[in-house]
Amino acid sequence: MLGLWGLRLPPTGILLLLPFLPLLLPAAPAPHRAPYKPVIVVHGLFDSSYSFRHLLEYINETHPGTVVTVLDLFDGRESLRPLWEQVQGFGEAVAPIMAKAPQGVHLICYSQGGLVCRALLSVMDEHNVDSFISLSSPQMGQYGDTDYLKWLFPTSMRSNLYRICYSPWGQEFSICNYWHDPHHDDLYLNASSFLALINGERDHPNATAWKKNFLRVGRLVLIGGPDDGVITPWQSSFFGFYDANETVLEMEEQPPAQPAHQSELLLLRLVCWKSPGERERQVGRQCQRGMSLRVSVSWRVLE
Repeated sequence: MLGLWGLRLPPTGILLLLPFLPLLLPAAPAPHRAPYKPVIVVHGLFDSSYSFRHLLEYINETHPGTVVTVLDLFDGRESLRPLWEQVQGFGEAVAPIMAKAPQGVHLICYSQGGLVCRALLSVMDEHNVDSFISLSSPQMGQYGDTDYLKWLFPTSMRSNLYRICYSPWGQEFSICNYWHDPHHDDLYLNASSFLALINGERDHPNATAWKKNFLRVGRLVLIGGPDDGVITPWQSSFFGFYDANETVLEMEEQPPAQPAHQSELLLLRLVCWKSPGERERQVGRQCQRGMSLRVSVSWRVLE
C-alpha cells in the first residue's frame, strides 16, 4: 500500500498491472480502425493522482493516442471521507468522460479505489465500462493491523477495532466502511453502511438494479497476491475472506448472502492475477488469464 505522506504506488503494483495492458489495448490501431478506448484511473487510500504518473507515462509511450485520465479527487486525508460520498464525487467525474466515449472506457482502480469503482458500477445506470481492473483492492473487506490503521486509531488493534468501526461515528471513515471483522459478523451486517450493501449481504431495495448495472461490465480483472503486505487477508482481492476461525474461504467457497440466494453459475470475462506460484495452483479454477469461464459464486460476489 502507500505511506501516509508523499504517497506512491509501489513498483510491484505497477509491474503486476503492466501485463494486463495488452488486454485493454491489444494492438496498435490501423488508420481505419477506431482509436483506443479511454482509460480512467482511480487512486487508493491516502493517495493522489501523482502516484500514477509512471503508469500514465507508460501508457502514453506504449499506446500513443490513448486518452488517460487519472482522477484527482479525495487526495491524501480526504480519502478518509465516507465511501458513498466518494462514489458520488467520482461518479460525477467519470460521467462526462463516458459520455464522450460511446465505444466504452476502461477503469483501473487501486486499493480502496477498487471498492469505490465497484460501488460506482453498481449504482450507475447505463455505464459503458468495458474492462474493470481491480488492483490490490479489499473487495471482501479488510481485517488486519496496518500502519495506516495504527496511525488513525493508535489505541485500537484489529481485535477491538469493531467497537469503533461499527458505530455511527466510525462509519464516517472510509476504512471503517470496509472493516470486516469475522468474529462479529452480526455487528458487521447491521452496522456496515457500505460493504455489506454492495456485497449483497444485507437486503436493500436497490439490489436488483445494482446487480443489473454491474453486469454491464464487459470484463473483470482481479489482481493481487500474498506479497501485498496490506490487504488482509490478501485473498480479499479475489473475493476470498476469513471465516469465524480465520480460515480463508476462496470466492467459490463463500456461503450465500441470503438463504434464498443460492450460488449461481455466471458467465463472466474474469481474469485473475496472483503470484506465479499461486496462479499455477489456480489453473482450472476461477483464475485463468484471458478466458471466458464459469465460476460458482453467491449473490454477494459480483452479482
